[in-house]
Amino acid sequence: MKISIVTPTYNEVENIEKLYLEIKQELVKLNCDYEHIIIDNNSNDGTIIKIKELALKDKNLKIIINSRNYGHIKSPYYGLLQTTGDASILMASDFQDPVELIPKYVEEWKKGNKVVLGEKISSEENKIKFSIRKIFYNFLNKISDTTLTKNTTGSGIFDKSIILKLKNLHDPYPYFRGLISEICPEIKTIKFNQPLRKYGKTKNNISTLYDIGILGVVKHSRKPLRFMILLGFTLSIISFFVGIFYFIYKLFYWESFDLGIAPLVIGIFIFSSIQITLLGLVGEYIGVILLHQRNVPLVQEKERINF
Repeated sequence: MKISIVTPTYNEVENIEKLYLEIKQELVKLNCDYEHIIIDNNSNDGTIIKIKELALKDKNLKIIINSRNYGHIKSPYYGLLQTTGDASILMASDFQDPVELIPKYVEEWKKGNKVVLGEKISSEENKIKFSIRKIFYNFLNKISDTTLTKNTTGSGIFDKSIILKLKNLHDPYPYFRGLISEICPEIKTIKFNQPLRKYGKTKNNISTLYDIGILGVVKHSRKPLRFMILLGFTLSIISFFVGIFYFIYKLFYWESFDLGIAPLVIGIFIFSSIQITLLGLVGEYIGVILLHQRNVPLVQEKERINF
């Protein structure tokens, strides 16, 4: 039995050595062959120097350094595709995925589960953020063509057969949680309480969270496009009857009924806002299609160590 661990990093110099040691300790307890792959998004805070030092002392620690920062959608996914173990575990580098989950993941995988994910039942992060995430996943499940596992970070264990299926997809910009749900509908979850990150600042911001959120929508649901068609048809019917009403009313009260410019201006603003929003949504769909057509690589590597 060989277990692969994948840890994506970007500017995690304060966390990475302690995390590496704790993961190694858990793997030694399992008494199995293992590899630990750290894939770094070209950090500039000393993380690269630190992981290179660690790799010199441990041949089981493998390093991939990307040519630039490819974000936390592409880089972790690419790291999983480089694994050679019978099962692969994805762990965050900020300790928000507790290393104590590793033996629990392996235990459930040994029982025959192809995918086991960590499910947050609570979090020490900002309560508002946690609530917004829950609302989003509930919304995404309602509109998605695939039932997605709620409140997961992406951390979990994935059988070698699942990794092989992911390799054959050649997806240049994957929504990982959605892909896993499509490939393996029967997913086992292990509930845990998510702690705060130990050191450093989170790399998540409004832009990255929006990127992940909109990717989940456009990758796994056509309902927004159908809603746009229905909305356009409904508004056209309403507009038609409002126009007929105003026309008839004007015929009967020609002298006293003054339409004015206000209804026209308000109507233009409402319809323009709707059009801009829906055009933006269509643009997101087209953008994803363009990425697939270009067939660009997930990442460009700068350096590999211990492979």
